[in-house]
Amino acid sequence: MSAVGGDRGEIDRLVLATANAGKVDELRRLLGSRFHVSARPTGLAETVEDGASLEVNAVKKAREVAEHTESLAVADDTGLFVSALGDRPGVHTARFAGPDADDDANVAKLLAELDGFADAVDRAARFRTVIAAVWPEGRQLLVEGLVRGHISSRPSGSSGFGYDPVFVPEEGDGRTFAQMSGEEKNRISHRGRAVAALIEAL
Repeated sequence: MSAVGGDRGEIDRLVLATANAGKVDELRRLLGSRFHVSARPTGLAETVEDGASLEVNAVKKAREVAEHTESLAVADDTGLFVSALGDRPGVHTARFAGPDADDDANVAKLLAELDGFADAVDRAARFRTVIAAVWPEGRQLLVEGLVRGHISSRPSGSSGFGYDPVFVPEEGDGRTFAQMSGEEKNRISHRGRAVAALIEAL
């Protein structure tokens, strides 16, 4: 399965390395109009994200899928950095409440640790996404996207996934990501910005 097509060497297809259903849906919406996007191969074991940085984890995930499929693979790793918590959960964002924790457990732990921090300044946070594109022969590309905001005192909204119900972006209108439509969120989100940078780079 080729990752490159056309006389000018344009990239027209890629395989997603993430196993997170929410990310797959979001990345398909962001990339689908420009690329033929294939899902992570069924049966491929989930990557152990044991890197010390978002970059290391993203490259590791993409490389495993690129080698398995012999196609261009794209993976992202996202961290939520909360100032009052010393930039935690950071690289451990997806497993903040434990290795098998779900979104609700992670959000509950975050809100519990921020109990007593009253205003938006005290609850300042930023989301950072790193996307790695890795070719079967080993070539790789890294891009990133960043959005600043704060953590709300309680969850609001039913859209999105992860920490979306408690993250209020600075560039929004006071709503959490989970209260926005997918289109509204993607215009200003960390992942939307990282994907835009990836499209430009490719």
